[in-house]
Amino acid sequence: MRLGVLDVGSNTVHLLVVDAHPGARPLPAYSHKAELKLAELLDSSGAIDDDGVERLVATVREGLEVAEDQGVADLLPFATSAVREASNADSVLARVDRETGVRLAVLTGEEEARLTFLAARRWLGWSAGRLLMFDIGGGSLEIAYGLDEAPDAAVSLPLGAGRLTAARLPGDPPSPADVRALRRSVRSEVAGVVGDFTRFGAPDRVVATSKTFKQLARIAGAARSADGLYVRRDLSRDDLRVWSQKLAEMPERERQELPGVSEGRARQLLAGAVVAEAAMDLFDVDSLEICPWALREGVILRRLDSMRNGTG
Repeated sequence: MRLGVLDVGSNTVHLLVVDAHPGARPLPAYSHKAELKLAELLDSSGAIDDDGVERLVATVREGLEVAEDQGVADLLPFATSAVREASNADSVLARVDRETGVRLAVLTGEEEARLTFLAARRWLGWSAGRLLMFDIGGGSLEIAYGLDEAPDAAVSLPLGAGRLTAARLPGDPPSPADVRALRRSVRSEVAGVVGDFTRFGAPDRVVATSKTFKQLARIAGAARSADGLYVRRDLSRDDLRVWSQKLAEMPERERQELPGVSEGRARQLLAGAVVAEAAMDLFDVDSLEICPWALREGVILRRLDSMRNGTG
């Protein structure tokens, strides 16, 4: 059957269409995305402003129309941290439902981490052993660890690249003092959860998902997206440290010229690098592997599992 996930994230609204059957690997059929940057559209009270709500409604309506055009039989719409943490979340969700007929399921941060971990586990297989996973989104950082498909530990921290850029890194490029302050703050938050994971022992394999990690790996020399899903891509702590410093000194227009960096994500890449470096340092990770599957695939896999088990 043809499934679609409509992911209302902190940076983009992304419709992923797949041809899927229980017990089989979902095959990508179509992808449609629109940049909203909801994490940057909050007013002083933490609410999504009127312009942001208007744009969200229009974008969800567009995604629904594309899903219908693509023959999607089952649409799984969900929202993550930007909507979850907005002070007017209930009214925003009600308006989207009223004007589009789409009822967005709001995932908790822990659910994000668990579903992303499920996707990484299925991609890598059981041979990966004890798996540690990082995911940097626009609004949050997810970390999960485990030996099975359900992680033994999973947390979500408010350390998304879009959120931190909007709140902590004014200037182009930002001042060294602002970068240092952000670095201290991020490391303090990450350090507070390290013990929740290290008590389970050292991981056998470390992976990262998300656009931020993919772009950081690409500028550090990893293979292009065009080279295919099955080409291994790694990011070393040493390379990340070098690029974190370079990004801190680059204006946005120069970041846009780096390989694999999209215009819409260039401004956020420094904050993403600060978070990634903190995670790798504090968890003592010398190198990690980029996993092409993430939250959207996790949502699809959970749906397929429920169909196979007769619960969905």
